[in-house]
Amino acid sequence: MGARPSSPLDKQQQQQLKGEVDVLLRNFLPCYRRQLAASVLRQISRELGPQEPAGCQLFRSKKLPRVREHRGALMHLQGHPPRWQPVFCVLRGDGRLEWFRHKEEHESGRRVLGSTALTGYTLLTSQPEYLRLLDALCPDSSGDHVQEETEPLLEAPVSFPLFLQHPFRRHLCFSAATREAQRAWRLALQGGIRLRGTVLQRSQAPAARAFLEAVRLYRQHRGHFGEDDVTLGSDAEVLAAVLMRGLLPATRAQSLPDPRGAGRARAWAWTEVRGGGPGSRPTTSPNSRVLSRPRSWALVRQLADAVYAAVLAGASAGLRAFQPEKDELLASLDRSLRPDLDQMLQLRARVAGRLRADVQGPLKACLRRKVDTRLSQVTQTLLSTVEAALDAVRTLLAQGMDRLSRHLRGNPSGARLRREVYAFGEMPWDPELMRKCYREAERSLGTLGQLAAPFGFLGTQSLVFGVQDLAQQLMANAVATFLQLADQCLTTSLDCQQAAEQLGRVGGRVLKKFQSDGEAEQRRCVRGWLLSIFLPFVLSQLQRSCRTFQKLPEFEGDVLAMGSQALTIEGIYEDVIREVLLQRIDQELKRGLGTSNSPCAQVDVSEAPWHQEGAGGPSW
Repeated sequence: MGARPSSPLDKQQQQQLKGEVDVLLRNFLPCYRRQLAASVLRQISRELGPQEPAGCQLFRSKKLPRVREHRGALMHLQGHPPRWQPVFCVLRGDGRLEWFRHKEEHESGRRVLGSTALTGYTLLTSQPEYLRLLDALCPDSSGDHVQEETEPLLEAPVSFPLFLQHPFRRHLCFSAATREAQRAWRLALQGGIRLRGTVLQRSQAPAARAFLEAVRLYRQHRGHFGEDDVTLGSDAEVLAAVLMRGLLPATRAQSLPDPRGAGRARAWAWTEVRGGGPGSRPTTSPNSRVLSRPRSWALVRQLADAVYAAVLAGASAGLRAFQPEKDELLASLDRSLRPDLDQMLQLRARVAGRLRADVQGPLKACLRRKVDTRLSQVTQTLLSTVEAALDAVRTLLAQGMDRLSRHLRGNPSGARLRREVYAFGEMPWDPELMRKCYREAERSLGTLGQLAAPFGFLGTQSLVFGVQDLAQQLMANAVATFLQLADQCLTTSLDCQQAAEQLGRVGGRVLKKFQSDGEAEQRRCVRGWLLSIFLPFVLSQLQRSCRTFQKLPEFEGDVLAMGSQALTIEGIYEDVIREVLLQRIDQELKRGLGTSNSPCAQVDVSEAPWHQEGAGGPSW
């Protein structure tokens, strides 16, 4: 957010936050170590087990996910008291937003006026919607809504706003000059938010999967069942968010000294997006007047960022310090687990068989009474959402390939053809072109939230980001495949008409490959999200009626004797529940897709980790 002369946190507060981070890391890292070991064991088991045929038809794009850099002039609400001031904003390719006083300062490499990583932000372009969010943040506990009349300037219109809301940091308020500029910034910022948010979800590295699983188990051990959006961001940002969720209520209570203020005034004092409060004076703005507050609120405005920055810095430092140990642990695990793999899998199979028999009754009852009634509806909604997004990608891809063929028939100049090929290659990263695909992923956001909420699932934003990432990756793969196949078949001996015909044939092949990969990825994506929705719920329900995994003394000694964190009775118990739930999910997917004879697409290693006889268990 830019440099500040001093922190609003005194030394005692800084030490207290450091202690909170240390406690978090001390409790989290053992869980992380166990999941790293389990992840390596899964990977080795998968490598040495039956090899599935390669399912992908398209070439994998070698381009890393990014956002297209965007820049331009905006108005920014800033200062004490806050005023609308012109700034020059730059969205970097890594999803970081910077702003300068003038365009010339950016071009000359001068120091930024402010900057922020877009991780965790939500973008709002509707002022009424933003005001409703403020009402929800700090409702007026007195119930006396007459006080709202003292802050009428909160409702004064902002023509083309761009509100960036964050659960733990100060909000940011920008305003564009035109609707077209607002739209361009909206698309760019949304891409940056998604890019920053899904860095762990996109990774195929065992350590990233182990980290996400460790976060889930760490929170589960503290009574928090159910997925939400806390896992959006880097590893340090995720841990900071986990801790901030516990610190936030106390921090807000301490930082709002006047509880008599109206809800929006108190929320705005916390967020610093709008001014307002008793005894404040109006200032001017390009679109509305904005209320300032007494200077006693100045530290309040900085507190959210200061607390979050301290927690994030502590989490980052702790994970950096753990990195050498993690690297050594991964290397040693691979060496130590391979010789004992058969023995470990045999022991796991015996424990799993016993657990499966003991948990059968409660699990079957839970699935029949509480999961089966909604599984079909949730599955159909997810399938239609992913299908609509991928259909939009297919249409856009076909249009792009046809456009290249038409240009080639027109005998264009070499420079113009190179521009067209470059534009085609950039399609996956063009937010304007991809917006229809992304919008299809958002259409069912409300419906999905309502269907999944009874199961404790609050991660609909993560779900939508996941579908959008899938659409972008498939588009990137298809574009890379088309360009590579076109390069192989086009020669200098062909005239423009012949070359266009060749491109048409290549386009047809690419669309068939896209159809095949799209169907497989649709199944994989929906399967994974159904597991995320229902597995934590089933585990929470069984926790109340089944403590089986804590009552196997005949196996506990054998498991401990293995001397590895890769195998635990609790982990085997969850695998048994997961396997049975996946059987239910696969049956529903076969009905939903109408492909009862088609094999399941290759799934993530965390969903089907064990290649051994009898791992699937009985079909209930």
